[in-house]
Amino acid sequence: MSKVIAELVIRGSQDIFKQASDFLDKAIKEKGPAQKIGFPETAFYLPAANALLGAKVETLKDVLPILEHAKSLLPDIPSEKVWLPYLGDALNAGMSTLFCEEIIVALRYLYGQEPQKDCNGFFTDNILRSLGIQLVDGRMSGFAAILGAAPDNKTAVEIIRQLQERNILIFVGSQSEGRSIIDQLLEENIQMGWDNYIVPYGRDTISAVYALNWAIRAALTFGGVKPGEAQKCLMYMKERVLAFALALGKVDEIKCATAAAAINMGFPVIADTDIPEIKASGITTYEALVKELNYKNIVPRCIEVRGIKVKVSSVPIPVAYAAAFEGERVRREQLYVEFGGKASAAFEYLTTLESNAVEDGKFELIGPDIDQLEKGKRSMPLAIIAEVAGRKMQKDFEPILERQIHRFVNYAMGIMHVGQRDMNWIRISNDTFNKGFRLKHLGVILHAMLHQEYSAIVDKVQVKLYTRQEDVDKMVATAQKAYGERDERLSGMNDESVDTFYSCLLCQSFAPNHVCIVTPERLGLCGAYSWLDAKASYEITPTGPNQPIIKGGITDDRLGQWKNINEFIYNKSNKTVEKVSMYSLMDAPQSSCGCFECIAAVIPEANGVMIVHRDHSGMTPSGMTFTTLAGSVGGGVQTPGFLGIGKLYIVSRKFISAEGGLKRVVWMPKELKDILADKLKKRAEELGESGLIDKIADETIATTAEELVSFLAKVNHPALTMEPLI
Repeated sequence: MSKVIAELVIRGSQDIFKQASDFLDKAIKEKGPAQKIGFPETAFYLPAANALLGAKVETLKDVLPILEHAKSLLPDIPSEKVWLPYLGDALNAGMSTLFCEEIIVALRYLYGQEPQKDCNGFFTDNILRSLGIQLVDGRMSGFAAILGAAPDNKTAVEIIRQLQERNILIFVGSQSEGRSIIDQLLEENIQMGWDNYIVPYGRDTISAVYALNWAIRAALTFGGVKPGEAQKCLMYMKERVLAFALALGKVDEIKCATAAAAINMGFPVIADTDIPEIKASGITTYEALVKELNYKNIVPRCIEVRGIKVKVSSVPIPVAYAAAFEGERVRREQLYVEFGGKASAAFEYLTTLESNAVEDGKFELIGPDIDQLEKGKRSMPLAIIAEVAGRKMQKDFEPILERQIHRFVNYAMGIMHVGQRDMNWIRISNDTFNKGFRLKHLGVILHAMLHQEYSAIVDKVQVKLYTRQEDVDKMVATAQKAYGERDERLSGMNDESVDTFYSCLLCQSFAPNHVCIVTPERLGLCGAYSWLDAKASYEITPTGPNQPIIKGGITDDRLGQWKNINEFIYNKSNKTVEKVSMYSLMDAPQSSCGCFECIAAVIPEANGVMIVHRDHSGMTPSGMTFTTLAGSVGGGVQTPGFLGIGKLYIVSRKFISAEGGLKRVVWMPKELKDILADKLKKRAEELGESGLIDKIADETIATTAEELVSFLAKVNHPALTMEPLI
C-alpha cells in the first residue's frame, strides 16, 4: 500500500476522530449524558456500532465506549524507517473512521442538522425492506456510492445514466472543491429518489457513512447475522452486498479515511484522479483501490473491479431502457401525452391464441399515432392488446404475463405506467417524444421483453394498439369479460385442490437459510409471488428458485405440516430449519427473510394477534414499531409468535388457521384496514363474524396493550373468549 495513501487515511481518521470527540463533549455538556440519541426508524441503534461491536447506543453516555474503541484503532503516522507495505494500520484507521462518522451524523440529528437540504440523510430500515425483492430478484444489480463531483454536469449525468442502465442503485453526495454531484444533477433537472435509483445522502464526505451503515443493515436484516458478529458481518457484505465507491475529484484526507472504511467492508474504491493504486485482494474480491481517468470507461471499470454481473436489457427504442427508470414520474409540466387515469379511456390485455394466428414481431396501430395529436390536446384513448402463442403457454399464465406490462413499459426512460387491466395510466414525456419515441415502440418493448423473460413458455408475440375511442370502447368489453373469468377461476383454487406446492429461494442471495413455501392460499411473504407466479417461474426456468414440491402425506392437518415439505425445507435451509407449520404462528412458523410486507405478532394480554405493515411508522400495542419488530424477525430465523407475511395472506382461509385465523386479529393500522376493507369484510362474513372489522382496533383507538384490552372488552372481541394462545 502506498505510504502517501496510508498517511492520508490515518491523518483523515485522526481528524474525524477529533471532530467526533469534540462534538460529543459539546453535546454532553449542553444536554447531559442521559440525552437520547439515535437515527429515525431503525431497530439497530447506531448500526455500525451495533453490528460490529454488539453495542446498543441509546444515550450520549453510551457513545463514550464506542469513541474509546475508535481511538484504540487509530495508528500513528508511519515513519520512513519502519514503513512496511501493509494494509493493517490504514484499515484500522478506516474502522475508526466508520465508528466516528456514525457518531458525528447521529449527533447532527440530535442538533437538527440532518438531513441536509435536498438530501435523504439516514436511510430507514423500512426502505431497505421495501427494496428487498429488487435486491434478490436481480432487478438491482448492485450499489454505488459516489463521493465528490464530476468535472462538468454533462459527465455527471453520463455516469449516472450508465449506472442506471446497469440497474445499479446510486448513493450520491460529498463534494470536490466545494461542489457536489447532487448540485450537478439538480441543475440538469435529473429526478432523484429511491424510485429512480439515485439517492442523495449529503453534501459532505462524512455523511457517506449513511450508505455504509445501510449496507451493514443488509447483513442484520437478511443475513441472519447477530449484533456483535463482526467477522460474519464483514464477510457477508463482501460476498453478498455488491457495492463500490466512486471517488470523483480531489481525493483528500477525509475521502481517503472514508474509502478505507469502505474497503474494510469489501467495497473497492475507484477514483478519477492519478492516485497510487492498491492492487492487493483479500479484503476486497479484486483490487481495493484503482484509478480510471477515462470517463467513458469508468463505469465498466467499477463493475469489473467489484465483480458485478450485469444483465442489460437490449431493447431497440430511442430512449434508455432499464429497471432503474421503473419508478420515474412524468409530471404535468413534462407531459407530452397521457392515456387512461382521469384523462381518457385505456386498458391493457394479454391473451393466448393458436400459433397460426400470431405473427411474431408483428405490430399494428389502429388509429393516429402520438405525433398526430390534435393541437391543444394532451390525452388519447388507448387499448394495448398483446397476443401470444406458445407450446407451453397456459391460460393461467395470462394474468402473470399481463401484469408485467406495467414493469416492461416503466423501464423506458421518460414513460410512466401506473395500474393495470382497465385501470391503467400511461404518460409520455416531452423529452421522450422529442427523442423519437412513438407508439410502435410500446410494441417493440413488449415483444422484446416477453421473449427475453418468458421464452420458455412464449414462442410468438404480436401487439395491437387502438387509439380511436370507438375501438377502445368495443375492445374493452372483451377484456373485462376475460378479467372476470380469470378472477373466478383463480378464486376457486385452494391448498387441498393441488398436490404440489412451490418453493421460493430468491431471497437466499441475501438470506442464506430462508426458504419460502408458496401455496394457492399463501403467497410469498414479499407479496410479489403467488402460487401461479411460482408455477410459471418453474416452467420458464426449471433449475431456478421456484421448485415444485409434491406434498405427499400430511403429518399434521391443523398446523399444515407435510413430510416432503419439511424434508425440502431442512435440506434447503442448510439444515437449520427442521420443520414448518404453514398455518401456525405459534408452532414452527415459516421463517422470514426481511422482504415481508407485514408482521403478525402475538399480543399476550389480548389473547390475540396484531398486524402491522411496513408503511406504518407509529407505535403498536406490542410496545414496538414495525422497524423494531422487523429487527428480530428477519434473516431466515423461525420466531414463534412473530411472522412476516404478504398482506393478502391476511384474508386467506389459511391465515394462521391453527390459532383461529382472522378472529384472532385484534389490531392493525387504519391504512392497512382501508386497503383490505372489502376483502376483510368478505372473509369475516365467511367466518360468521360480520361485525368483526369494527372490533379490530387501530392506532386511533389504541397504541398500548392496556388501551387495546379495554377496547376489546368494550366491543366483545371474539379473541377474548378463544383458547389461550400461550
